[in-house]
Amino acid sequence: MDLGLERVAQVAHALALLPVEQPVVTVAGTNGKGSTVAVLEGLLGELGYRTGVFTSPHLLQFNERIRVDANDVPDADIVAAFAAIDAARAAVSLTYFEFSLLAALLVFKQRKPDILVLEVGLGGRLDAVNIVDCSIAIITSIALDHQEWLGDNLDAIAREKAGILRALKPVVVAEAAPVPGLLESIAAVAAAPAYFPARDIELSSDGREWTSSLLQRDGEQRRIGPFEMGALVPENICAAAQAALLLGADFSDAQLARALACSAPTGRRQLRRAGGNEYILDVAHNSASVQKLLEYLIINPCYGKTLCLFSIMADKDIRGIVDLAEGQFDAWFLADQPGNARAAVARDVASLLNAAGQTMISVSKNIRQALRRAQTVMRPDDRLVVFGSFYTVAAVLPLLHTDQPDSEAS
Repeated sequence: MDLGLERVAQVAHALALLPVEQPVVTVAGTNGKGSTVAVLEGLLGELGYRTGVFTSPHLLQFNERIRVDANDVPDADIVAAFAAIDAARAAVSLTYFEFSLLAALLVFKQRKPDILVLEVGLGGRLDAVNIVDCSIAIITSIALDHQEWLGDNLDAIAREKAGILRALKPVVVAEAAPVPGLLESIAAVAAAPAYFPARDIELSSDGREWTSSLLQRDGEQRRIGPFEMGALVPENICAAAQAALLLGADFSDAQLARALACSAPTGRRQLRRAGGNEYILDVAHNSASVQKLLEYLIINPCYGKTLCLFSIMADKDIRGIVDLAEGQFDAWFLADQPGNARAAVARDVASLLNAAGQTMISVSKNIRQALRRAQTVMRPDDRLVVFGSFYTVAAVLPLLHTDQPDSEAS
């Protein structure tokens, strides 16, 4: 990692990638970026717009990071882009993420989609995506994560995220009560106007439906809903829908509903069924995102037991997550990640769980083994929640293609 814009911007200019021709929506935040991007991509596609979308990280293959018209760009296009970047950069060093961004911009230049949607990788101010001036900025929820890079408090992190803002360009804030640091940053760069669609979200008495209000470009209020409470967080849906309106893309509730039906991104409260059981896969890896996952599980209970497969990076707030999840899972299946130096040691996590009073704990030497052990004890109507990191979900997803578990990995 080498945060900064000078090197990547130099190569972007050498390739004549800046400024981009299309309207650009840049999405930053701690949690919810991927979901927000997915909803906006789906809604714009439903309305007939051609989209170019850059996201990170990927789960199963690199191509997921670069999409045109909701399709992953094929290998040949990406390899050709890498070759062009390598030739243009000369002696300039580029990180993995910077190569990825430049490849996306080069593909978009060639394919000419109508609108670009770019997801920030880390922070905002010094993230490579910030070489592109946005037409609309979206800031999703702010939480403590990557403190070693972004700061040790929410205000500091919010200021880094707000580095994507541009003077006189709209900003959509996905949180109803954003931290002061974000509001101060918005005022400081004269981003005009600011939209806070989450403030108008209303839940039904049973918490299973929601409605909200958005603002159209003429200032008129636009009511949306009711929609069922599903895997996608209403705040992120509203942020994406508000951005679509600001782009001039008007839509009906029916069109938004169709977009939502096909917009759930991989690994975000993703529901799978195999062997008569339910699996929920979520890349939640910090306290704020885990809290949202737990709220979803409470609203959507299962008839049997709820087990979890958990593996997380060592630099995360593991103790805080364990405290949040107290009493929520009937058993924990922990796994080491051999070859991943960042991953927490499963037995260390088990010690924290033991100290918190959790006794049903299984420790495995890898994620595949942990999954097979969980499947061995699962009964009809039980469900397994897989969470803790992108690596964890990425390791489990390919193993759920078959309907029956195979023998335990050695």
